[in-house]
Amino acid sequence: MRTPRSTYRFQLTADFTLQDAARLVPYLGRLGVDWVYLSPILQAEEGSEHGYDVTDHSRIDVSRGGEEGLRELSQAAHDAGMGVLVDIVPNHVGVATPSQNPWWWDLLRNGRESRYAEAFDIDWEAGDGRLLLPVLGDDTLDALTLEDDRTILAYYDNRYPVAPGTADDGADAQTVHSRQSYELVNWRREGTDLNYRRFFAVSTLAAIRVEEPWVFDESHAEIGRWFREGLVDGLRVDHPDGLADPGGYIDRLSALTGGAYILIEKILEGDEPLEPSWHSAGTTGYDALAGIDRLFVDPSGEEGLDRLDVALRDGAATEGAAAAGTAADRYRAMIHDTKRDVADGILQAEVRRLARDIERAGGLPTPTEKTVVQDALAELLACFPVYRSYLPAGREHLDEALQLALSHRPDLDAVLREVAEALGRAGTAPSIRFQQTSGMVMAKGVEDCAFYRFTRLTSLTEVGADPDDFSWSPERFHAEQRRRLETLPHSMTTLSTHDTKRSEDVRARITALAETPDGWAGTLEKLRSRHPLGDGPLENLLWQAIVGAWPISRERAQAYATKASREAGNTTAWLDVDEEFEERMAAAVDAVYDDEITAGLVASAVAAVEGAGRSNSLGEKLVQLTTTGMPDVYQGSELWDLSLVDPDNRREVDYELRASLLADIQAGEPPVLEEGADDTGAVKLLVTTSALTLRRDRPELFEGYTPLEPRGSAARHAVAFDRGGAITVVTRLPIGLARHGGWDDTTIELPEARNGYADALTGRLYRDGSVRLAELLGTYPVALLQRIES
Repeated sequence: MRTPRSTYRFQLTADFTLQDAARLVPYLGRLGVDWVYLSPILQAEEGSEHGYDVTDHSRIDVSRGGEEGLRELSQAAHDAGMGVLVDIVPNHVGVATPSQNPWWWDLLRNGRESRYAEAFDIDWEAGDGRLLLPVLGDDTLDALTLEDDRTILAYYDNRYPVAPGTADDGADAQTVHSRQSYELVNWRREGTDLNYRRFFAVSTLAAIRVEEPWVFDESHAEIGRWFREGLVDGLRVDHPDGLADPGGYIDRLSALTGGAYILIEKILEGDEPLEPSWHSAGTTGYDALAGIDRLFVDPSGEEGLDRLDVALRDGAATEGAAAAGTAADRYRAMIHDTKRDVADGILQAEVRRLARDIERAGGLPTPTEKTVVQDALAELLACFPVYRSYLPAGREHLDEALQLALSHRPDLDAVLREVAEALGRAGTAPSIRFQQTSGMVMAKGVEDCAFYRFTRLTSLTEVGADPDDFSWSPERFHAEQRRRLETLPHSMTTLSTHDTKRSEDVRARITALAETPDGWAGTLEKLRSRHPLGDGPLENLLWQAIVGAWPISRERAQAYATKASREAGNTTAWLDVDEEFEERMAAAVDAVYDDEITAGLVASAVAAVEGAGRSNSLGEKLVQLTTTGMPDVYQGSELWDLSLVDPDNRREVDYELRASLLADIQAGEPPVLEEGADDTGAVKLLVTTSALTLRRDRPELFEGYTPLEPRGSAARHAVAFDRGGAITVVTRLPIGLARHGGWDDTTIELPEARNGYADALTGRLYRDGSVRLAELLGTYPVALLQRIES
């Protein structure tokens, strides 16, 4: 198996195509990148900005460059010695515009007689034999019309096929509709009555059943061709937890690709391991991201930020913190409730289908009302501790969920036990569907809701992380890296993706607030007093976001505020907009640009953490690029990237600027990092290119992992490790270091090397043995030393 030494992720669109990516291969080569990493390239919904709504598995997306574009990119990459990694989407297809999806169109036209009826996961019985499509604005069909010689049913801009023989008698549109295998229903019924499986709560993404051999074969024929023709070298698998049998799917995919490099988008919770039997090199890196972020968080800031969080939640005095319980207690209680809300709300249709599956499988030993079974299922989903199990593996997670559910709902004791027993029978319909559903509830309840409510330090509310896990010591970090080297040496590491809630540089700046908790509390109090919204946690989130992403345009800030507040769902929501609240929130955001005092408060807050944020950014970047695993660089993040959640993080990247700055660096013009003196991010570019180039050109220096222990009065502010000849040294907690007065007597012991070491960033030479950090980190807050062989 060919494995990458690094990757660079491109987000392909109609405005940035495969051909555009091909033209940037020389730049990537100069940057030090080993493989090009592409967002989905199969034909997607027209106008899609992300490509995860695939409509046709048989061809490459025309708007993204088509077959010619893939060949051009592949040729350019391979000629440059690079590999090609492509993101694929096995769980679902796009059905927003039925005519664009041949499988869905045939299903709507022919119903159960369609050869594609088996490809989609539909409970026909729940719709009285019809597929429910939640598209109507109300409960009437008055707007329906017949078009194209009565072969098309039209509802405003939506078009649906008419089954043969159902419109030949001249019946009106409403009558013809009643004869179809599908039924158009009010869109509000999608949460309760939908009878096809989807991606999370997105009804325009219908799940397909790749566990059926012919469905896998037809949906992966084009992917197989890429490998037979040598166009692609590896795959990233999107959301495998939605599949009936993720392990079996990965096995088939490995066979199809000839044992190629495969990564899976898997969210691991806490100490949860990746299934060792899967033919996968590892995950897409959220687990690595969580540890790297926390290495740079000051543990001494937890108490102050926790007091602030409690006060914002209930308005109580700071001594109320003890009564509120620990942050972990509050967070666990919160995610139970948000997950339960999801199971009872936008994903209730999935819970009701689970109940029907149990009934069809023979029911429970004790006759029980359907609503009670649904109640028990929703509680078990709310209590499930990880994304999913893979029974018989992971039975302990179901047992844990049962015990927690019993503590929450002792009134359901008997039915909870019986339902859990039914769900634990591996291979049955209820068991499989529960495993597919638990991840949906987790994603919507935690990432898309609780992460906008638990706002103590928002750099910690990131995909794949537990925000109640506040900080990692260097010792804990080192232990995790050695474990990863032993178990998943080729798993991806990342700091930013198309799915992260905040870019790495925004998080790095927000992380610095943990070093000044009292200062942040004072600033927040002044901002809230000027612009009270009545939702303390959301106010904390919004002002952290503005400070973290500054300078940010008014339009971007307003868009983020709207999305964040509606995702949080405490004061306003997507389906229940509080216009008065949102007007006040918009006015608060506007004040940053229009009110001198508010602008001054934000500017002061930014000034207090901007330098520390840049130090954190450089430290995190160098650690991510040099630690165990295979590093990815998300498009544009080789410079400062102050982006928030999508679509903000998919903005156009200025590659001409990056190429120009890289040329300057490689011409011997080292960037300067002083307060306010590197607005371009050239120092970050220097760190990125130095680390990528060293990993690509001297892989033998990255085969081990040995922690190096700093010694001296400022030892807690440094982290260092030796990968086997490549040594990383970074600064942590830079505000505290400044308070201490600098590095003082702190040293680090470089391992024996006959010819010494060279710093890849500055070019300076060092002998082995003791080195003062004041000297080593005098120019930049990070150093990358490479052993000199001759």
